[in-house]
Amino acid sequence: MAMSGGRDDGEPMMELNTTPLIDVLLVLLIMFIITIPIQTHAVKVDLPQNSNNPTSPVEPEKNKLYIDANGNIFWNSAQIDEVTLRQYLDASLQRNPEPELHFQPDPNARYDVVDKVLAIVKRSNVTKLGFVGNEQYRNDF
Repeated sequence: MAMSGGRDDGEPMMELNTTPLIDVLLVLLIMFIITIPIQTHAVKVDLPQNSNNPTSPVEPEKNKLYIDANGNIFWNSAQIDEVTLRQYLDASLQRNPEPELHFQPDPNARYDVVDKVLAIVKRSNVTKLGFVGNEQYRNDF
């Protein structure tokens, strides 16, 4: 730390000695860096567990649930309403093994219709649900 006593002509010293200020700021910066907690961010993912049971070579049954741009609901190409959808879902849950449900809304379908149908599917406790046709949304994002 350098200090000067001024000039010999008796005038006051006009420059500020910034060395102590920089030292204090560096110490504060180091203390701040040390006291920051380490960021631990974890995402819980339930991965499927390996089982020793051999898988069945028979292709499982699949049901297709489609919503067109007008909000019409189709079950395997047959137009149905929400009550019939719930009945079909309940009937498919009774089957062993449970059939897969492939859900494919039209890109121009209204969100509220899609949301209502997904709520019906969720309330019916379907465990094998898949979203198909997501490649049609590729250029939207």
